[in-house]
Amino acid sequence: MSTTVVTGAGPVGWTVATQLAEAGQSVRLLTRSGSGPDHPLITRQRVDVSDPTAVTSAFAGATAVFHCVHASYTAAAWREALPSTEQIVLDAAGTVGAVVVFPESLYAYGRVAGPITERTPRSAATGKLGIRAELIASRLSHPTPTVSVMASDFFGPQVITAHAGERLVPALLQGRRVWVMGSADQPHSFTFVPDYARAMIIAASDRTLWNSVVHAPTAPPVTQRQLAELITDLGGAPRPKLGVIPAWALHLTGLVNTDARELAETAYQFSAPYVLDSTDGQRQLGFSPTPLREAVASTVAWWQARATLTV
Repeated sequence: MSTTVVTGAGPVGWTVATQLAEAGQSVRLLTRSGSGPDHPLITRQRVDVSDPTAVTSAFAGATAVFHCVHASYTAAAWREALPSTEQIVLDAAGTVGAVVVFPESLYAYGRVAGPITERTPRSAATGKLGIRAELIASRLSHPTPTVSVMASDFFGPQVITAHAGERLVPALLQGRRVWVMGSADQPHSFTFVPDYARAMIIAASDRTLWNSVVHAPTAPPVTQRQLAELITDLGGAPRPKLGVIPAWALHLTGLVNTDARELAETAYQFSAPYVLDSTDGQRQLGFSPTPLREAVASTVAWWQARATLTV
């Protein structure tokens, strides 16, 4: 049996590793802490991906690497950690002959008008957005084969730190007021993490997709209000109470608050229509996104089970 390596046990890495193992694939999951899902086909190892020697050793025998490690949500942290660790991963994967699949955001496209396709220029040049564009360009220029699978803001089981994670779902299920960014009534694409992981796994096995950028199958956009209403409807909670933090307020607060400043950089994504077009990705990968109602029901059930377990 061939071995697949997954780095990182966040929501994407966790889901990729689980789907691979459930399909009968042997998985080597690398994290600094040794965390990750419990499955007989998943071997958890403590590995620091900034250590070239440790990474090369851990990649031995691998046919595919899913690099799902990230860094703190600041431009400074991304600049310091991500380019160097990606080069270490790419070099090590090249040594063993493995393809590397990256989960990727839409940041590299920058501000756009209209739906975003794979042909939209990745022209972002500043801040976190510019770093993402540089990372993609660096992957495509490396001799190791890569696929960058792009998604919009994601949601689903295991997704905690996200716009549609702990900031939204548990608060709505408890009937509390939720503050959303930008606007509650602009269409926005949300990608279901199980679909995201499935797309990455398929891309790794399809050589025609190597050395390219692919959009993960993503359901038609909804407003943040519509998403909130669906969550409360399926969760048996009161009608959502939403407040809005406008982009200008984030920019103003960002003058003195680092977290607000980092969020303000992408507030445009929620202040106007922000639509991921995954038409080509669905055709290339051979599947359609999970219907939104089904995906949200799965997400609500996961949060409700989590709340029960932590009481």
